[in-house]
Amino acid sequence: MSESPAGAPALRKPEWLKIKVRGGENLNTVKNLLSGYALHTVCKEANCPNRMECYANRTATFMILGAVCTRGCAFCNVKRGSPSPVDSGEAGRIAEVSAQLGLRYAVITSVTRDDLPDGGAAHFAHVIRTLKTALPEILVEALVPDFQGSRDALQTVLEALPDVLNHNVETVPRLYPAVRPQAVYERSLELLRRVKQAAAGGMGVKTKSGIMVGLGESPDEIREALRNLREADCDYLTIGQYLAPSAKHYPVAEYITPACFEEYKSWALSAGFQGVASGPFVRSSYKAAAMAGR
Repeated sequence: MSESPAGAPALRKPEWLKIKVRGGENLNTVKNLLSGYALHTVCKEANCPNRMECYANRTATFMILGAVCTRGCAFCNVKRGSPSPVDSGEAGRIAEVSAQLGLRYAVITSVTRDDLPDGGAAHFAHVIRTLKTALPEILVEALVPDFQGSRDALQTVLEALPDVLNHNVETVPRLYPAVRPQAVYERSLELLRRVKQAAAGGMGVKTKSGIMVGLGESPDEIREALRNLREADCDYLTIGQYLAPSAKHYPVAEYITPACFEEYKSWALSAGFQGVASGPFVRSSYKAAAMAGR
Protein backbone atom coordinates (compact mmCIF):
# COMPACT_ATOMS: atom_id res chain seq x y z
CA MET A 1 0.00 0.00 0.00
CA SER A 2 1.40 3.41 -1.00
CA GLU A 3 2.11 6.12 1.51
CA SER A 4 0.58 9.59 1.33
CA PRO A 5 2.70 12.74 1.72
CA ALA A 6 1.45 12.98 5.28
CA GLY A 7 2.69 9.47 5.99
CA ALA A 8 -0.75 7.86 6.27
CA PRO A 9 -1.71 4.87 4.07
CA ALA A 10 -3.51 5.84 0.86
CA LEU A 11 -7.22 5.06 1.12
CA ARG A 12 -8.91 2.56 -1.17
CA LYS A 13 -11.69 4.12 -3.25
CA PRO A 14 -15.17 2.90 -2.36
CA GLU A 15 -17.63 1.48 -4.88
CA TRP A 16 -19.55 4.74 -5.28
CA LEU A 17 -16.43 6.43 -6.72
CA LYS A 18 -16.05 4.10 -9.69
CA ILE A 19 -16.36 6.07 -12.94
CA LYS A 20 -18.38 4.72 -15.83
CA VAL A 21 -16.37 4.80 -19.05
CA ARG A 22 -18.13 6.76 -21.78
CA GLY A 23 -17.63 7.06 -25.50
CA GLY A 24 -19.57 8.11 -28.55
CA GLU A 25 -19.58 10.61 -31.38
CA ASN A 26 -20.19 13.69 -29.22
CA LEU A 27 -17.18 12.93 -27.04
CA ASN A 28 -14.87 12.79 -30.03
CA THR A 29 -16.47 15.89 -31.55
CA VAL A 30 -15.73 17.96 -28.44
CA LYS A 31 -12.20 16.61 -28.09
CA ASN A 32 -11.41 17.34 -31.72
CA LEU A 33 -12.92 20.83 -31.61
CA LEU A 34 -10.94 21.81 -28.53
CA SER A 35 -7.75 20.44 -30.01
CA GLY A 36 -8.34 21.99 -33.42
CA TYR A 37 -8.96 25.44 -31.93
CA ALA A 38 -6.06 25.14 -29.44
CA LEU A 39 -8.28 25.66 -26.41
CA HIS A 40 -7.68 24.50 -22.85
CA THR A 41 -10.32 23.12 -20.52
CA VAL A 42 -10.23 22.67 -16.79
CA CYS A 43 -11.84 19.31 -17.56
CA LYS A 44 -8.56 18.05 -19.01
CA GLU A 45 -5.93 20.09 -17.15
CA ALA A 46 -7.41 19.37 -13.72
CA ASN A 47 -8.13 15.74 -14.64
CA CYS A 48 -11.81 16.14 -13.78
CA PRO A 49 -13.63 12.82 -13.20
CA ASN A 50 -16.66 14.13 -15.15
CA ARG A 51 -14.73 15.01 -18.30
CA MET A 52 -16.03 12.15 -20.43
CA GLU A 53 -19.61 12.71 -19.31
CA CYS A 54 -19.48 16.44 -20.08
CA TYR A 55 -17.79 15.96 -23.44
CA ALA A 56 -20.36 13.32 -24.33
CA ASN A 57 -23.05 15.93 -23.55
CA ARG A 58 -21.27 18.47 -25.80
CA THR A 59 -20.16 20.70 -22.95
CA ALA A 60 -16.81 21.74 -21.50
CA THR A 61 -15.42 24.36 -19.11
CA PHE A 62 -13.04 26.63 -20.97
CA MET A 63 -9.81 27.51 -19.18
CA ILE A 64 -8.34 30.80 -20.37
CA LEU A 65 -4.96 32.46 -19.85
CA GLY A 66 -3.01 29.30 -20.61
CA ALA A 67 -2.51 25.99 -18.85
CA VAL A 68 0.25 26.98 -16.41
CA CYS A 69 -0.59 28.47 -13.01
CA THR A 70 1.51 30.84 -10.91
CA ARG A 71 0.35 29.16 -7.70
CA GLY A 72 0.87 25.64 -6.42
CA CYS A 73 -2.17 24.56 -4.44
CA ALA A 74 -1.63 21.14 -2.91
CA PHE A 75 -4.89 19.73 -4.27
CA CYS A 76 -4.65 20.83 -7.90
CA ASN A 77 -3.41 18.98 -10.97
CA VAL A 78 -2.84 22.09 -13.09
CA LYS A 79 0.85 22.67 -13.86
CA ARG A 80 2.73 25.35 -11.94
CA GLY A 81 5.40 27.51 -13.54
CA SER A 82 5.93 30.52 -15.79
CA PRO A 83 2.83 31.09 -17.94
CA SER A 84 2.76 32.07 -21.59
CA PRO A 85 1.77 35.55 -22.79
CA VAL A 86 -1.94 36.31 -22.96
CA ASP A 87 -3.50 35.03 -26.19
CA SER A 88 -5.77 37.80 -27.51
CA GLY A 89 -7.27 35.48 -30.14
CA GLU A 90 -8.50 33.02 -27.54
CA ALA A 91 -11.84 34.82 -27.06
CA GLY A 92 -12.84 34.47 -30.69
CA ARG A 93 -11.94 30.79 -30.77
CA ILE A 94 -14.02 30.14 -27.64
CA ALA A 95 -16.98 31.90 -29.24
CA GLU A 96 -16.59 29.84 -32.42
CA VAL A 97 -16.42 26.53 -30.53
CA SER A 98 -19.35 27.55 -28.32
CA ALA A 99 -21.39 28.23 -31.45
CA GLN A 100 -20.45 24.89 -33.02
CA LEU A 101 -21.39 23.05 -29.81
CA GLY A 102 -24.67 24.94 -29.55
CA LEU A 103 -23.90 26.12 -26.03
CA ARG A 104 -26.58 28.15 -24.31
CA TYR A 105 -24.50 28.38 -21.13
CA ALA A 106 -20.73 28.74 -21.06
CA VAL A 107 -18.42 28.44 -18.07
CA ILE A 108 -15.11 30.30 -18.30
CA THR A 109 -12.37 29.76 -15.75
CA SER A 110 -8.62 30.32 -15.67
CA VAL A 111 -5.36 29.49 -14.08
CA THR A 112 -4.25 32.03 -11.47
CA ARG A 113 -2.07 34.68 -13.12
CA ASP A 114 -0.38 36.56 -10.29
CA ASP A 115 2.25 37.60 -12.85
CA LEU A 116 -0.21 39.95 -14.60
CA PRO A 117 -0.94 43.41 -13.12
CA ASP A 118 -4.69 42.79 -13.21
CA GLY A 119 -4.52 39.02 -12.66
CA GLY A 120 -6.00 38.48 -16.10
CA ALA A 121 -9.21 40.39 -15.40
CA ALA A 122 -9.18 42.33 -18.67
CA HIS A 123 -8.86 39.09 -20.62
CA PHE A 124 -11.77 37.57 -18.66
CA ALA A 125 -13.85 40.62 -19.60
CA HIS A 126 -12.79 40.35 -23.25
CA VAL A 127 -13.83 36.70 -23.43
CA ILE A 128 -17.20 37.39 -21.78
CA ARG A 129 -17.99 40.30 -24.09
CA THR A 130 -16.89 38.37 -27.17
CA LEU A 131 -19.15 35.46 -26.27
CA LYS A 132 -22.15 37.67 -25.58
CA THR A 133 -21.65 39.61 -28.82
CA ALA A 134 -21.29 36.47 -30.94
CA LEU A 135 -24.06 34.55 -29.16
CA PRO A 136 -26.59 37.06 -27.73
CA GLU A 137 -28.71 34.36 -26.07
CA ILE A 138 -25.84 32.70 -24.20
CA LEU A 139 -25.43 32.93 -20.43
CA VAL A 140 -21.87 33.12 -19.11
CA GLU A 141 -20.51 31.95 -15.78
CA ALA A 142 -17.08 33.32 -14.85
CA LEU A 143 -15.18 31.15 -12.38
CA VAL A 144 -12.48 33.58 -11.29
CA PRO A 145 -9.35 33.50 -9.09
CA ASP A 146 -9.06 35.91 -6.17
CA PHE A 147 -7.11 38.58 -8.12
CA GLN A 148 -5.05 38.99 -4.93
CA GLY A 149 -7.95 40.97 -3.48
CA SER A 150 -7.94 43.69 -6.17
CA ARG A 151 -11.24 45.59 -6.28
CA ASP A 152 -10.38 47.06 -9.66
CA ALA A 153 -9.72 43.66 -11.22
CA LEU A 154 -13.01 42.27 -9.96
CA GLN A 155 -14.85 45.36 -11.18
CA THR A 156 -13.32 44.89 -14.64
CA VAL A 157 -14.84 41.41 -14.85
CA LEU A 158 -18.21 42.52 -13.48
CA GLU A 159 -18.50 45.33 -16.02
CA ALA A 160 -18.49 42.68 -18.76
CA LEU A 161 -21.78 41.46 -17.22
CA PRO A 162 -21.28 37.76 -16.52
CA ASP A 163 -24.53 36.13 -15.48
CA VAL A 164 -22.90 34.16 -12.64
CA LEU A 165 -19.68 35.06 -10.83
CA ASN A 166 -18.15 31.93 -9.30
CA HIS A 167 -15.25 31.88 -6.87
CA ASN A 168 -14.43 28.79 -4.86
CA VAL A 169 -13.39 28.90 -1.21
CA GLU A 170 -12.34 25.25 -1.80
CA THR A 171 -11.99 24.16 1.84
CA VAL A 172 -12.41 25.26 5.47
CA PRO A 173 -10.10 27.99 6.82
CA ARG A 174 -8.13 25.69 9.15
CA LEU A 175 -6.82 23.74 6.14
CA TYR A 176 -5.75 26.74 4.05
CA PRO A 177 -2.07 26.74 5.12
CA ALA A 178 -1.66 23.14 3.92
CA VAL A 179 -4.10 23.07 1.00
CA ARG A 180 -4.12 26.65 -0.36
CA PRO A 181 -1.02 28.34 1.10
CA GLN A 182 -1.11 31.32 -1.30
CA ALA A 183 -4.81 32.00 -0.78
CA VAL A 184 -6.71 33.69 2.06
CA TYR A 185 -10.10 32.43 3.20
CA GLU A 186 -11.41 35.84 4.23
CA ARG A 187 -10.18 37.36 0.97
CA SER A 188 -12.28 34.86 -0.97
CA LEU A 189 -15.35 35.65 1.11
CA GLU A 190 -14.74 39.36 0.60
CA LEU A 191 -14.65 38.87 -3.17
CA LEU A 192 -18.13 37.31 -3.04
CA ARG A 193 -19.38 40.16 -0.82
CA ARG A 194 -18.09 42.72 -3.29
CA VAL A 195 -19.93 41.05 -6.14
CA LYS A 196 -23.16 41.44 -4.22
CA GLN A 197 -22.38 45.09 -3.50
CA ALA A 198 -22.01 45.56 -7.26
CA ALA A 199 -25.23 43.63 -7.83
CA ALA A 200 -27.04 46.03 -5.52
CA GLY A 201 -25.82 48.81 -7.80
CA GLY A 202 -27.69 47.33 -10.74
CA MET A 203 -25.44 44.60 -12.15
CA GLY A 204 -27.66 41.81 -10.84
CA VAL A 205 -25.09 39.02 -11.06
CA LYS A 206 -25.57 35.79 -9.12
CA THR A 207 -22.73 34.40 -7.01
CA LYS A 208 -21.54 30.86 -6.62
CA SER A 209 -18.87 29.04 -4.65
CA GLY A 210 -17.65 25.52 -4.06
CA ILE A 211 -15.95 23.42 -1.43
CA MET A 212 -14.20 20.06 -1.48
CA VAL A 213 -14.70 17.58 1.33
CA GLY A 214 -12.63 14.63 2.46
CA LEU A 215 -9.55 16.74 3.22
CA GLY A 216 -9.83 16.28 6.96
CA GLU A 217 -12.46 18.89 7.76
CA SER A 218 -15.11 18.26 10.43
CA PRO A 219 -18.88 18.52 9.95
CA ASP A 220 -18.91 21.54 12.25
CA GLU A 221 -16.34 23.23 10.02
CA ILE A 222 -18.52 22.54 6.99
CA ARG A 223 -21.50 24.10 8.75
CA GLU A 224 -19.42 27.16 9.61
CA ALA A 225 -18.21 27.52 6.00
CA LEU A 226 -21.82 27.35 4.80
CA ARG A 227 -22.76 30.08 7.26
CA ASN A 228 -19.83 32.21 6.13
CA LEU A 229 -20.86 31.88 2.48
CA ARG A 230 -24.46 32.74 3.19
CA GLU A 231 -23.37 35.75 5.23
CA ALA A 232 -21.60 36.83 2.03
CA ASP A 233 -24.98 36.37 0.27
CA CYS A 234 -23.70 33.57 -1.96
CA ASP A 235 -26.52 32.18 -4.12
CA TYR A 236 -25.27 28.82 -5.42
CA LEU A 237 -23.05 26.14 -3.89
CA THR A 238 -21.26 23.00 -5.04
CA ILE A 239 -19.90 20.35 -2.67
CA GLY A 240 -17.76 17.51 -4.01
CA GLN A 241 -15.35 14.79 -2.93
CA TYR A 242 -11.67 15.69 -3.05
CA LEU A 243 -9.73 13.19 -5.16
CA ALA A 244 -5.94 13.47 -5.01
CA PRO A 245 -4.55 13.71 -8.58
CA SER A 246 -1.41 11.80 -7.56
CA ALA A 247 0.58 10.55 -4.58
CA LYS A 248 2.44 13.86 -4.59
CA HIS A 249 -0.68 15.87 -3.90
CA TYR A 250 -2.46 16.48 -0.61
CA PRO A 251 -3.78 13.11 0.60
CA VAL A 252 -7.42 12.18 0.85
CA ALA A 253 -8.33 11.95 4.52
CA GLU A 254 -11.78 10.44 4.05
CA TYR A 255 -14.23 9.35 1.37
CA ILE A 256 -17.54 10.98 2.19
CA THR A 257 -20.59 8.76 1.75
CA PRO A 258 -23.45 9.67 -0.62
CA ALA A 259 -25.75 9.87 2.40
CA CYS A 260 -23.48 12.45 4.00
CA PHE A 261 -23.48 14.49 0.79
CA GLU A 262 -27.27 14.52 0.94
CA GLU A 263 -27.07 15.74 4.53
CA TYR A 264 -24.68 18.53 3.50
CA LYS A 265 -27.11 19.51 0.75
CA SER A 266 -29.92 19.69 3.27
CA TRP A 267 -27.80 21.91 5.53
CA ALA A 268 -27.01 24.22 2.60
CA LEU A 269 -30.61 24.54 1.47
CA SER A 270 -31.67 25.23 5.06
CA ALA A 271 -28.99 27.92 5.23
CA GLY A 272 -30.67 29.68 2.30
CA PHE A 273 -28.70 28.79 -0.84
CA GLN A 274 -30.88 29.05 -3.96
CA GLY A 275 -29.21 26.11 -5.66
CA VAL A 276 -27.01 23.31 -4.31
CA ALA A 277 -25.20 20.44 -6.03
CA SER A 278 -23.70 17.99 -3.56
CA GLY A 279 -22.25 14.59 -4.38
CA PRO A 280 -19.04 12.61 -4.77
CA PHE A 281 -18.42 13.70 -8.38
CA VAL A 282 -19.76 17.24 -8.13
CA ARG A 283 -17.33 19.93 -9.26
CA SER A 284 -17.71 23.69 -9.42
CA SER A 285 -18.94 23.74 -13.03
CA TYR A 286 -20.73 20.38 -13.04
CA LYS A 287 -24.20 20.81 -14.61
CA ALA A 288 -23.81 24.54 -14.04
CA ALA A 289 -26.48 25.40 -16.61
CA ALA A 290 -29.14 23.44 -14.74
CA MET A 291 -28.30 25.16 -11.46
CA ALA A 292 -28.67 28.56 -13.11
CA GLY A 293 -32.00 27.58 -14.66
CA ARG A 294 -30.68 27.12 -18.19
